[in-house]
Amino acid sequence: MINAQGATSTRPYLIRALYEWCTDNGFTPYVAVRVDDSVQVPREYVKNGEIVLNVSMDATSSLKLGNEFIEFKARFAGVARDIVVPIGRVIAIYARENGQGMAFPLEESGVYPSEADTSDEGPSPAEHEVRPVQLTRVDTERAGDEPEPPRPPSGGRPTLKRVK
Repeated sequence: MINAQGATSTRPYLIRALYEWCTDNGFTPYVAVRVDDSVQVPREYVKNGEIVLNVSMDATSSLKLGNEFIEFKARFAGVARDIVVPIGRVIAIYARENGQGMAFPLEESGVYPSEADTSDEGPSPAEHEVRPVQLTRVDTERAGDEPEPPRPPSGGRPTLKRVK
């Protein structure tokens, strides 16, 4: 029998589930990442130690949402880059269109809270609880190739504009 401390983190499973929910509903999944030396991203797009990445199928290639890392290739200002993000550095995943998603506590040095705690009592259940949240709009600086998403019309009947 596996106890709670021996179990793997739920974070990668929740990230995959929310990614699937976003894509199934036609939303654009974004991940917010706290950047340190273990994160491989273009540093010129990092602001205040964080970066927000569009991980949709249209924006990435070779996307792997693993238990230890999120890995993919993406273009930034027309230049293809390899992106590697340790799961413990993901601080949120959410839908760009409505902000629905989940925020996570930061895992320092890639150690999960259950592994980091060495006391006999263990952490209190609420101390490391992951809760769904309604995220507020994040200022996402867009890379050169990603156009600004169209804004919905203000009132009246919806229209579809085809752009080539």
